[in-house]
Amino acid sequence: MPRYSERTLLLLLAAVQFTHILDFMVIMPLGQQLMRELALSPAGFSHLVAAYTISAGVVGFLTAPFMDRYDRRQTLLMAYAGFFLGTLACGLAHTAGTLLLARAVCGAFGGVSGATLMAIVGDLVPPQRRASGMGIIMAAFALAAALGVPFGLFLAQKFRWEMPFFFVAAMAVPVWGLVFRLLPPVRGHLDDSARHGFQTFAGLLRDANAGRALLFMCALVMGHFAIIPLLAPYLVMNAGLPEDKLFLIYLVGGVCSAFTAPLFGRLADRHGRLRIFALLIVAASLTTLAIANSGRLPVWGSLALAGFFFTFASGRFIPGQAIMSLAVPARRRGAFMSLTSCARDLTSGVTSSLGGWMVTKSPSGQLVNFDKLGWLAVVVSLLSLWLASRVRANEVSHRGDSA
Repeated sequence: MPRYSERTLLLLLAAVQFTHILDFMVIMPLGQQLMRELALSPAGFSHLVAAYTISAGVVGFLTAPFMDRYDRRQTLLMAYAGFFLGTLACGLAHTAGTLLLARAVCGAFGGVSGATLMAIVGDLVPPQRRASGMGIIMAAFALAAALGVPFGLFLAQKFRWEMPFFFVAAMAVPVWGLVFRLLPPVRGHLDDSARHGFQTFAGLLRDANAGRALLFMCALVMGHFAIIPLLAPYLVMNAGLPEDKLFLIYLVGGVCSAFTAPLFGRLADRHGRLRIFALLIVAASLTTLAIANSGRLPVWGSLALAGFFFTFASGRFIPGQAIMSLAVPARRRGAFMSLTSCARDLTSGVTSSLGGWMVTKSPSGQLVNFDKLGWLAVVVSLLSLWLASRVRANEVSHRGDSA
């Protein structure tokens, strides 16, 4: 198999991440439509979002002992094929129950695929360029928001809510083919110790530094995900954004993030991951409070806040993921990334359900207690900053810093 450049392989992995994020995010702006057409409450819609993440978390934990025993290329190909089938099933679902089940299938395979992808980035990109590599992968998040989500929302409004899922499934087919054609075998982690999966996994569970890193990821995700599932309904019901303008939120926010994500990666490699992470946490917290306490806004005000939120709230994951990737040696990275995915997904699922429990709908149709979610997000985000400072690098970088 020909050897391709590091950047080409990162772009390929970013394409995989693009479809993952698009599948996960496309349901967010459909909240108002799904609640109307499937007779869902805010809590019922939050459960739809949570099904993906909770399923991904459970399956991620169950597969973690085996993640470092196989060629990562083969694992990615199999998991991504399952992700395609789950997404297709979402488009074929016609009731809330079947959609809930299909979202769980998507999460099961998407979680394994995402963890494998991050492990491959850690294997292919050296520590001194790790944050920049993560920036390229995270730019896929921004592009999914800027291009895919508005187009998916257009398809849902033009046809039916099922169409965005067919769109994502159609995209996954050529991406799988490119992974099969271009990605080389990734077997550098397959030493004798890695083949003893359960012993390695048990050692990982005893690793205090890995435990701190997992707690850090839980806090980071909770701080981000507290307001995400109900953000679109809040902007429509409380901030007064016209529903037909909702796609502009994701377009503006995604474009801003697409330009800034690689920049944040370079800054983290140059000036220190922890320092850039701290600056982004502060900026994201201020923006979160502004949104959650905004009241009614003109369209331009909603767009401005969305641009800041997507830029800083999503951007903090770039140095955050780089900190995580250095917490364990390469021979444990697959299992650790699977546990990281498990922690991330379970946390986002629980947080989503918590948001659905805290937020109710008033007789006038507005969401009540959304401001409390904003304060919860800020407190937990600041906790994630303290936890990040406690994570030690177990893979040497050219800077020699711990974060």
